[in-house]
Amino acid sequence: MQNYQWGIIGTGDIAHQFAKNFKSTESSITGVAARDFEKTKAFAKEYSVSSAYETVEEMLDNPDINMVYIAVPNNIHHYYITKALQKEKHVLCEKAMTMTSAELQEETDLANENNLVLQEAMTIFNMPLYQKLKEIADSGELGKLKMIQAPFGSYKEPNPNNRFFNPDLAGGALLDIGTYAVSFARFFLSSAPTVTYSEMIPFETGVDEASMTILKNDHNEMAAVNLSFQAKMPKKGIIAYEKGYITIDEYPRAEQAEITYRTGETQTVEAGNAKDALNYEVQNMIDTIKGNENTTLPLTTDVIQVLDEMRSFWEAQ
Repeated sequence: MQNYQWGIIGTGDIAHQFAKNFKSTESSITGVAARDFEKTKAFAKEYSVSSAYETVEEMLDNPDINMVYIAVPNNIHHYYITKALQKEKHVLCEKAMTMTSAELQEETDLANENNLVLQEAMTIFNMPLYQKLKEIADSGELGKLKMIQAPFGSYKEPNPNNRFFNPDLAGGALLDIGTYAVSFARFFLSSAPTVTYSEMIPFETGVDEASMTILKNDHNEMAAVNLSFQAKMPKKGIIAYEKGYITIDEYPRAEQAEITYRTGETQTVEAGNAKDALNYEVQNMIDTIKGNENTTLPLTTDVIQVLDEMRSFWEAQ
């Protein structure tokens, strides 16, 4: 059996979640690197990681580390993904994996050239509940898909210097919470959508504070994506079909959904555990390295394309 060893880049909140909940039986976390070496050493001690590196470059030079989890701000994802791929490491990167489709294409080409796996750590593409719901939808039980609603609102203190509103740190709702909403829509849509309309309200720094977007694909399936950093909204996704609809509360890490049929009957669907959200990403990564189809990267590619199109609409306003 191949020895899969992870190196973590970053020591922020999501990196702590990754290490704290990690329970892969086929891989281990053996290295961590970040800008602040004191925090890096503390992280390694807290989670029994064998090596704390002073620099990312030093960690990437270790041939025993063959997988990298990137958990740094969005604006430097592309830099570290490229570095890791050049050192022939498989890469799992936090969302949004890249700022633009052009960046993602460069990374995809580099991964393919080196026979490496590149994936985004998008919970929606990996949670067991979504696989189960997709099987139900694909069976035809609910008829044709018609419309999707994907709202995500989170109140953030309006501070122009924090990462949520700072353009130099890839601030804005789109790259922070918008990736969840668009990924939710794309997962259920039967083909890639395009943006038919999008409008944005800017924060004083110029980043998007709120937006409303309509998506449509070539099967006449539509999705509404509403985002806000200044209005709390329930993360309740709805997928409407001819014969009923699916409701998913807290959809980014959902473990339960409800199907409501036209007759008024309801069915509860359960699968997975929200606490294991990151472990599902780890296992999918390993399975792909072992030969399974990389099913999530094409979805990520479609999502990043939608984000590009949304920004194009905003620039034209």
